[in-house]
Amino acid sequence: MVVGTGIVDLRIPASGSLKEKRGVLSRIIRRTQNEFNCSIAEVGDNDHWRRARIGFCVVGNDKPYINAKVDHILRFIDGLMLAEMVRSRIEIVSFEDLADAQDIEEGKFE
Repeated sequence: MVVGTGIVDLRIPASGSLKEKRGVLSRIIRRTQNEFNCSIAEVGDNDHWRRARIGFCVVGNDKPYINAKVDHILRFIDGLMLAEMVRSRIEIVSFEDLADAQDIEEGKFE
């Protein structure tokens, strides 16, 4: 199992209130979910009008595929032009070795 996660810091210069910010974020989140079937949510800067932090996660079984999908999600969010992407961080973790070792320890393959 391979898990790809990303955190994106956004600047929303046109936002004048939390309500406007939530409208922009809901469009970004909804469109990204519909396009990529990923888990995505606002994870920080909740009380700032012009800043937002969203996090997303995708799961699969092929590391190059997950890496490409995470990159595609970042390009998609930036390409929406609803907010300015200030910074992004990604992490890709493979749990293959861990899962195999646990199965052997538990006697599942004997």
